[in-house]
Amino acid sequence: MSEFITAIESKNISLALATKLLEAAAEKGKEMGIPFSIAIVDRVGNLKAFSAMDNAPVLSLEIAQNKAFSAATYNRATHEWYDRLKDDPPLLHGLVHTERLVIFGGGYPIKINDELIGGIGVSGGHYSHDMQVCEAALEVLNELTSKAV
Repeated sequence: MSEFITAIESKNISLALATKLLEAAAEKGKEMGIPFSIAIVDRVGNLKAFSAMDNAPVLSLEIAQNKAFSAATYNRATHEWYDRLKDDPPLLHGLVHTERLVIFGGGYPIKINDELIGGIGVSGGHYSHDMQVCEAALEVLNELTSKAV
């Protein structure tokens, strides 16, 4: 019986780190001149930090959160989904029943030492712009973790 009574330890993104990533993403958005919505979620998809830049499109608020949720809960960047699904009609058309899953760019898992701790989602520009904003935030994470080593 004792082999069934265990706990699984997992790490989660802190508010301090989520705020740092949010600030880096917003800075990249300002640099690009595009108003984005930026969402950071914990490893199970709960919203940890969120910001909508002034004049961010209304639809981008929910899309950014869904991209972050998709990236964290599936531990996969959102842009990786389309290639996996495009040649599988039942799955591709079944997506309408998976309302929070986003299959275009702008959502990335957040990892430290290859361990999932959360997700980031950005919306407001073309998905390629959204991806650039995510990547700028994740670069800050890479800098912080390389200093800690």
